[in-house]
Amino acid sequence: MSGHGTPIPMSSHKCGPLKGEAHVPGDKSISHRSLIFGAMAVGETVITGLLEGEDVLDTAKAMQAFGAEVIRDEDGTWHVHGVGVGGFAEPDNVIDCGNSGTGVRLIMGAMASSNITATFTGDASLNSRPMARVTDPIAHFGATSVGRSGGRLPMTIVGAADPVPVRYTTPMPSAQVKSAVLLAGLNAPGETVVIEKEATRDHTERMLTGFGAEITSVDTEEGRVITLKGRPELKPQTIVVPRDPSSAAFPVCAALIVEGSDVLVPNIGLNPTRAGLFETLRDMGADLTYENLREEGGEPVADLRAKFSPNLKGIEVPPARAASMIDEYPVLSVVASFAEGDTVMRGVKELRVKESDRIEAMASGLRLNGVEVEDGDDWWIVKGRGHGNVPGGATCVSHLDHRIAMSFMVMGMATEAPVSVDDGSPIATSFPIFEGLMGGLGADLRRD
Repeated sequence: MSGHGTPIPMSSHKCGPLKGEAHVPGDKSISHRSLIFGAMAVGETVITGLLEGEDVLDTAKAMQAFGAEVIRDEDGTWHVHGVGVGGFAEPDNVIDCGNSGTGVRLIMGAMASSNITATFTGDASLNSRPMARVTDPIAHFGATSVGRSGGRLPMTIVGAADPVPVRYTTPMPSAQVKSAVLLAGLNAPGETVVIEKEATRDHTERMLTGFGAEITSVDTEEGRVITLKGRPELKPQTIVVPRDPSSAAFPVCAALIVEGSDVLVPNIGLNPTRAGLFETLRDMGADLTYENLREEGGEPVADLRAKFSPNLKGIEVPPARAASMIDEYPVLSVVASFAEGDTVMRGVKELRVKESDRIEAMASGLRLNGVEVEDGDDWWIVKGRGHGNVPGGATCVSHLDHRIAMSFMVMGMATEAPVSVDDGSPIATSFPIFEGLMGGLGADLRRD
């Protein structure tokens, strides 16, 4: 399934208790990075648990186009034979990154300091998203870029023939921008420094350390200062990809609002820069517990148990937590509908420039289903109706956005009347097994 073809209207109907184990896909952020870093290492990187959604498969194809050998075994183990830092070959054709903002921005960074030219494109959603946030900083290394107006794809990047190291302060909290600059810094001499006023998810720093790069991260008065020593020889790794906390959000949130539910999500990545949603749900009174805490590949991991929580309370989500749960606000707003009182979300303007304007998309869909929402530029408030009091019954527009579609599917599992979306096809970009997995737990999802 892809977000380009025929729309797939879907509906979600009130269901009995959700029970069992939810084996959600591998973490998308770590999957993209393991392929890209594997391609920039010398030798063979072996990856298990890779998320095989379209976004990540597009990144795998891109790494092949840049000269790495990428092979998938029948059992789902991936092998990447890397070409080393600065070893990328010039691609023969346009690189299609599909729906993936992470994929395209990281790859642009990775090739920016090599003397090669590449042209990038994507689907309608990706081609409308701003790329200047990456092309501006990589220009400091000596890369040039030509795209459509507003810095949009399709775009051609000419890598720097003689890259120079860069000191860059990110204008907005964005792990993608930080990662693109660090990846460009790999093939620049000397030290590349990124300064973040607000810390963002640190998968890139953790994984670069694992691959043998010299990278330090220090919290100072001007923010978090990340220093990378250029031109390392990256050593190939064996990577077990933890399961994706952003995907886990859906079965976890469904279990909290569907009466009698008890769902275990094994092997979830609990990187503190990603686990904000689970903290927020616990603040609301959710019955959420961590079992078997451990560490894998530099990342903290646990098994997560979620049970029906009838007495959820609306809270003010700390704005400082926004970066660690930016993708989870849509499904949080669904849980907030079933809580008592107001859930206030501030400092979330980044949501307005995701795959869709996620505040507008969720607010209008929640209102159609009988929930009051107030919203402004960088805040919104969901006025919870309490368990058993959310009417449902409407069809929502998914705006080709996988997280919007899945959030409304979760909502329909506990509303009085079914909730529908006009198009569920984009779900395949991040969570291709969503329907089967939720159905296996007891959800009643239908293609209409």
